[in-house]
Amino acid sequence: MKFFQELHKIIEEELISIKYPSSPDNLYQPIEYVLNIGGKRMRPILTLMAHQLFNSDIQKSVKSAIAIEVFHNFTLLHDDIMDEAPLRRGVKTVHEKWDKNTAILSGDTMLVQSYNLLMNVEDEKLRSVLEVFNKAAKEVCEGQQWDMDFEKREDVSISEYLKMIEYKTSVLLAASLKIGAINAGATEKEANHIYEFGKNMGIAFQLKDDLLDTFGNPETFGKQVGGDILSNKKTYLYLKAIEVSDKKDREDLMSYFSDENNNETKVDAVRSIFSELEIPRLTTNLMKEYHDNAMIHLDSIQSENKEPLLVFSELLLNRTV
Repeated sequence: MKFFQELHKIIEEELISIKYPSSPDNLYQPIEYVLNIGGKRMRPILTLMAHQLFNSDIQKSVKSAIAIEVFHNFTLLHDDIMDEAPLRRGVKTVHEKWDKNTAILSGDTMLVQSYNLLMNVEDEKLRSVLEVFNKAAKEVCEGQQWDMDFEKREDVSISEYLKMIEYKTSVLLAASLKIGAINAGATEKEANHIYEFGKNMGIAFQLKDDLLDTFGNPETFGKQVGGDILSNKKTYLYLKAIEVSDKKDREDLMSYFSDENNNETKVDAVRSIFSELEIPRLTTNLMKEYHDNAMIHLDSIQSENKEPLLVFSELLLNRTV
């Protein structure tokens, strides 16, 4: 039974071993660049953790895990273009280091590469794996579109927001786990339970991210605290505050989130309203609900190799970065 660090090493070694064509340089160099600037490798590690729930021979899921990591980075590459982001993990984004057209084409190639890697799945399992992967890939795009649409709307509901983060963030986590389970020979019922575990954990993960963005420690969070407020992003914290606030606080919040004058005063004022309305507590309560739901599905699986997933899920719940 392997834990996070050992599985992380397997994924890193596999990524480094990928040999790209030497030409055209401007197509393949950006792919190597984006895959080698680090990252948690959370999704491919979950694929291997799910596999070892049912079968100790995780090699049968390594290529699938890499396919998921390549796909995930493809989505980040294109997200960075849409967001006009200058940095990713502390270094220049591909469209900044090269240009937008190069980034688009390299991203397209990564999508193809992810399917090539999935072709290593055993023939009798390939169709099932592709169905899971294709569904997740489509839903990730739907989630991204909803996220962009919500920026222009003033009437986003909490249920809509939760559906958006389910699609944009958690379905790929869930699919990563389910693909590992399928490769390992899990039953359909077992594979569905591990998918639901991942889906609920993914939503809890994003809620934690929302919370840390506003109330995290700047020294440990790894990015600017208050970034969502500065960009007027309607996260769960904002939407819940609008729901539970009185008229004055609601009007103040709506005013702040329509104001392009971004500064620390704005962040402090919004954070103060959130605190008065106990939004951190309400967010943490909802996050724990999703975490508890995830545990129910994991408990439904009979396996002696759950400990890595249990440790991982606790780290997600209690993380500060």
